[in-house]
Amino acid sequence: MAAWDENEQAIKSWLVKKTGDHDQAQDLLQDIFIKALQNKERFCTLTHAKSWLFTIAKNSMIDSYRQAKLEIGSVCSEAAEEDLHAPIVNLQQCLLRVLCELDENDKDIIERCDMQGLSQIEYAQSRGLSLTATKSRVQRARKKLREQMISSCNVKFDQQGVSSFTPRK
Repeated sequence: MAAWDENEQAIKSWLVKKTGDHDQAQDLLQDIFIKALQNKERFCTLTHAKSWLFTIAKNSMIDSYRQAKLEIGSVCSEAAEEDLHAPIVNLQQCLLRVLCELDENDKDIIERCDMQGLSQIEYAQSRGLSLTATKSRVQRARKKLREQMISSCNVKFDQQGVSSFTPRK
């Protein structure tokens, strides 16, 4: 499982950053590894294993938070919470689909800089680019992603951000 070895540290760093808890991040990382093993045949044939692993990481983290809320809160408050999160989850799923449709360079720079938190300076150094070229590539990739989100998911923006969208099947 070379894809796991290549991405494990990035996933762990992302989980620590999102949860703020090293132990919780380690538990989630183990759950993700188990899911990867359970889907070994599918996982080993994926062309975008990194995206798949980060999707599993995101979903595992959401599941973890939902489970914690179920243990603490009442069933009624959980139902209300899910109603609030459903549009966000649908938008995230659309975003991940659209991201996979971008060319490899655009996808890579968005994943590394925007999703994994790698600084543009670090990205530039790792790719042998100037900072100016990297900034241009990030802007261009974000613009393409935005345009694709608008056309594929009918995303509409207002001054606060996304105002509406239509989930894509």
